[in-house]
Amino acid sequence: MELVKRLDFVRRLNKRRTRQGGNEQIQTILIVFVILSFVVTLVLPLSALFSQTLFDREGNFAGLSNFIQYFKTPTLVASLQNTVYVSSITMVLSVGLAFGYAYALTRTRMRGKTFYRYSALLPLFAPTMMHGIGLMYLFGNQGLITNGFLGAIPGFQFELYGPIGIILAETVYTFPQAFLILYITLQHTDYRLYEAANTLGSSKLKQFTTITLPSAKYGLISSMFVVFTLSFTDYGAPKVVGGQFNVLATDIYKQVVGQQNLSMGATVGVMLMLPALLAFFVDQFAQKKQSTFVTSKSMSYKINRNKGRDFLAFAYCFLFTGFIFLLFFAVLVAASVKIWPYNMGFTLDHFKFTSLSGDGLAAYKNSLLAAGLTAFFGTIFTFIFAYTIEKIRKLTQLRRLGYLFSIIPLSVPGLVIGISYIFFFSKPEINILGINFSNPFHFIYGTIAIIVLANIVHFYSVAFVTATTSLKKLDKEFELVSESMGVPFYKTMFRITIPMCLPAVLEIAMFYFVNSMVTISAVVFLYSADFKLAAISIVNMDDAGNLASAAAMSVLIVLTNIVVRVLYEWALNGIRKRTALWQR
Repeated sequence: MELVKRLDFVRRLNKRRTRQGGNEQIQTILIVFVILSFVVTLVLPLSALFSQTLFDREGNFAGLSNFIQYFKTPTLVASLQNTVYVSSITMVLSVGLAFGYAYALTRTRMRGKTFYRYSALLPLFAPTMMHGIGLMYLFGNQGLITNGFLGAIPGFQFELYGPIGIILAETVYTFPQAFLILYITLQHTDYRLYEAANTLGSSKLKQFTTITLPSAKYGLISSMFVVFTLSFTDYGAPKVVGGQFNVLATDIYKQVVGQQNLSMGATVGVMLMLPALLAFFVDQFAQKKQSTFVTSKSMSYKINRNKGRDFLAFAYCFLFTGFIFLLFFAVLVAASVKIWPYNMGFTLDHFKFTSLSGDGLAAYKNSLLAAGLTAFFGTIFTFIFAYTIEKIRKLTQLRRLGYLFSIIPLSVPGLVIGISYIFFFSKPEINILGINFSNPFHFIYGTIAIIVLANIVHFYSVAFVTATTSLKKLDKEFELVSESMGVPFYKTMFRITIPMCLPAVLEIAMFYFVNSMVTISAVVFLYSADFKLAAISIVNMDDAGNLASAAAMSVLIVLTNIVVRVLYEWALNGIRKRTALWQR
């Protein structure tokens, strides 16, 4: 009997070891798959982009002559100067406005904080072209404000098309990103410092300059570089309200699509990456410094009642939010009237897209399909990759390399991703060290797959950080106990990890969908004649002079994204209620 028990114990032990061996093999394969995925979707395309800058238009090796020619071409240098100028002004305006807005919501007792917090995020749901279209209907030649209030001022002229229009559109576009960073920054402050300052009799102004600003300086630096990079690399707003004022984003499109000069287009793409890379390193440095400011002994900020301060904060948020709503309202009205501003009768004909360029509802349906596929596959791969890098304890060096690859897309503009995908996926053969190899991924070029892939890579880093943050909150004991019991890691992931991280999973899916609906920079080079997207159709309609239909398409995109956001909030509230009941 004792011998039988021992044999049974040995059999179960061998079975467990077999399971663990198979488990380790699957983990190794998964880690290698993560690295190879980044090599194919990120490393090789960017390598193709950089190598293209070393060849001339005819394909002959040219070294650095493309960069020399770039700085010798006055129009291209002027575009670089214009881009730096516009981005710098946008950075000052957007960060300044966002700081005041975030300060009002975190440091006062004004009413309607929830409403204003969600209102500040409204521009995220719209393509950047829509901000330009709204400005045209407000401040253009036939604009509501230009012909109304400003038109009554003798000799007043408002030149919207050019740097002013781009700066205004980019400020609206980048405001939500700056606000989110500064809102979180101002929430994390040690109130003990303010108590000590009050005890010493320091004035509110001195407290602001010696406590508030120093504690928020890394958040300010991070938001400044984020805004500068977004403005520097945006294509939509300059395309709509830029006029003859050239910037790098429009230059790269002209070089690649207009002149078929791929070498110079690659050169401009590399120039476009420089501020993004600088912003990436500064942002990483700022995040590390910011995390060490608040300790476990810190006290949350206590807001005292001050009617005058609260009224000013409310008035500031009301005016800024009012301008955002006015911008969106102008686009809605333009899409709903017959002929602006001559026939203001209500109509829904512009939403039919029957007699205009841009493929109308077909493009909208294509965007829904592309955004849905991006959200579905992007969420799956992002979470699996994050789990592999964060939870699996094998091949540490490869996992660190995977983490580095996961953060790099944050510093790669969408236009650069798009043009690099052209250079890599459009070629049926790959040349490596002078040897030609058949490109096994060439088949996805010109299909919806490359659009979905570009969207996933473009927005991957933020989604990855969201997944990693959620995974870090889980106790490592789950994996250790499962491993000791011989339970495969994928069962632990599906039965425990994913259900506990479901809010983050839903947030990632919503993030992918919303951004895929509004983006144009990453896909402007990749769409085919048979598969156009809604954001692309807005540009085509604007080129054809069909602003009313462009406004209608913008409204459809905004409404779709708002519905998706509402569904996300509804699902999230359901999860929270179910979790609360379970904890009881």
